[in-house]
This record gives sequence, C-alpha cells and structure tokens, in this order.
Amino acid sequence: MSKIEALSRLARRGRPAVGVTPADVVHRENKLSLLRYKARPEGLAFRTPTVLVPSLINRHYVLDLMPGKSLVEWLVARGHDVYCIDWGSPGPEDRWIDLDTIFDRYVHHAVRAAKAVSGSEQVHTLGYCMGGLMTLVHASLHPDDVATTTTLATPVRFSGDDGSLLSAWTSSPTFDVHALVEATGVVPWQLLQSAFQMLRPTMNLSKAVHFIDRIEDDPYVDGFLAMETWGNDNVGLPGAFYEQYLRDFYRGDKLARGELVVSGRRVDLTALRMPLHCVSFAHDSIVPAESAQELMAIAGSIDKVATKLGGGHVGAVVAKSASERLWPKLASFWEARDTPAERDVDDNAAGREPVASLAPESRATKARTRARR
Repeated sequence: MSKIEALSRLARRGRPAVGVTPADVVHRENKLSLLRYKARPEGLAFRTPTVLVPSLINRHYVLDLMPGKSLVEWLVARGHDVYCIDWGSPGPEDRWIDLDTIFDRYVHHAVRAAKAVSGSEQVHTLGYCMGGLMTLVHASLHPDDVATTTTLATPVRFSGDDGSLLSAWTSSPTFDVHALVEATGVVPWQLLQSAFQMLRPTMNLSKAVHFIDRIEDDPYVDGFLAMETWGNDNVGLPGAFYEQYLRDFYRGDKLARGELVVSGRRVDLTALRMPLHCVSFAHDSIVPAESAQELMAIAGSIDKVATKLGGGHVGAVVAKSASERLWPKLASFWEARDTPAERDVDDNAAGREPVASLAPESRATKARTRARR
C-alpha cells in the first residue's frame, strides 16, 4: 500500500478508542471521579492499592492511553489494585476553587475512598507532573495514609535558573496573572496548551513529517492518533487555583524553600519519612530533570530512589519502550515494599461490591473514548 493510499484511508479509519481498561467510579466530589480498575480474574497479587494522580491540566487517560500503551492495563495484569483520579472539566462555577481545595481536600478524600474500598490502611501514590506536587503535599499533611510516594516528571525546584522556559515565562513581571484570571474566571485550555506548544515551536511540523513517513504502519498510526486525541483533549484551570499555583510555585518556589502553606499547615519535605521514588526524563522540555531530582536532596526520607530515563515528558510514559524501561521500575519499587495480598482481599478485588457508603457507579469504560476533536 502506497503512502497516498494510506492517506486516503485516514479519514475513514476513525480515532482509536482511548481509556478502555474497565473501571468503576467509587467516589465523586464536584467534577472529580475516582476510578477503580477491575482486577484480573485471579485477583490481586499485592495488598496495598496504588492511587494515580494525574495533572489537573490534562486528561487522566494518558495513563491508560490504549491497549499495549497503558500503564494502568499493565499494572492490573501484574496484580495491582489500581485507582486513578479523573479530574473532569471545571465550569464557570468553579472559578473560586483554590489550591487548598484541590491539593489537600480533593486528593485526601480520594485517598480515603481508596483505603475504604480496598480495606487497606495505606496506599501507594504516584503523581504525574503537577499531580506529583499534589502527592508530595498529601504525603506531608497526611503521612499515615501513605505507604510510598512516587513522583513522575514532577517539578520540585522552580527557581528561574532551573532551565525551564515555563519558569522564565511565568516569573516575568510583564505577565499579569491576576488580570488574566479576572478576565477569564476559568483559564482557557487553549491558552495553557499554546504555552506548552511554544516550548517546542517546531514540534507539530516534526510530528507531521514523522507521521507521513510511517503512514503505512497501522500500529504506529493508531498510537499517533491516540496521542493526538489526548493531546487535544485538555481542560481549563479554576482561576483562583491558577493564580495561587503560579504565585506559590513558579514565582515563590515555596515548596523547595519549605515555605508552602496548604490548608493552614506548612508543607515540609524535609520531614517526609515514607519511601520515595523520584522519576525524571533526560529530554523533558516541560520539567527539567534537575528540577525533578531536587526532591532527592530535600526530602528527609531515608529510603529514596532516583530514576532518570531517556525520553520526554509524555513519550517516555506511553511509548512502546515504557513497558520495558519505566513501568517495571515503578512496579518493582512498590512490590519491594509491599506484601502479598490475602485471599479475602483478592476476592474483594475480583468481584465484591465496594463499600456501600461510597455509592460506586459502574460504567462502560469504552464509552469514555475521547474522539471529540
């Protein structure tokens, strides 16, 4: 089949389904849904559940992109009890939702729900990008709930010399974030997406060239279209949250300085004691590896592991090579600090209903396909 024939088929083939690993909604709060992925038929292999916390800006299903490119699918097949926060989309009524509400209340309630459903006293948390900041704050404020914390491409040091263009742009005195928030209420996703695209201005052209080169490779095309579906399915940010986030992190660097206050309590990374896993990527244009790895110098935990891999901010997480390079390192970290699941826990994961107080709502996950654009 020629490239011209392959291109002519493109309009008829449709977008591949994304986020299709079967799941139940076990907790809701405002726009947030907590998904619990259905365990393999033989039940769980490990006792402690894992709660995935994606960035507030992006859709959660980057961690469950499509069969064969899904961290969630891979972990479930390995015997883990996996939960993930789906942040949903903020509406105009969410303009005043602040950082305390999202970083503390929403994340804490989701973790408590996972504990209640699983019957476990603690959870492993993994935060991706901004989600890693949330898991670090949660671990600091609620350490008894956390068995281990993993940060995945998460910025920790935000000073202007961290090598990040985002830090340079957001710290500019000509960027009036308050005026932006006053004008928009909920900061539009288009504005946020354009900022990330400007980090690599030629990226779209480069992607188009590579796509045409491999247009006859059906698996590659499906993966490319799945990534494009996710990449163009973004959400806005509540104005109050956005303004505080830029002020406290990008401009104030308060987390690394030990000056961040959330829900009236200081977030002290030096006081962390649970095992930590810090993962960074050498070619990450959004979160420089140096910014992410600063956690290793600051955190007080004795048991802390640094993993630095090749690849970029998103590609290293969903690429075909992730199942051989990144995902096993994540799982091995948890498994080395866990115990095998008991039979009653296996039975619960394999089919028993979660606790009634959380009012789980089953759904056909395939209906969550994001083919909007």
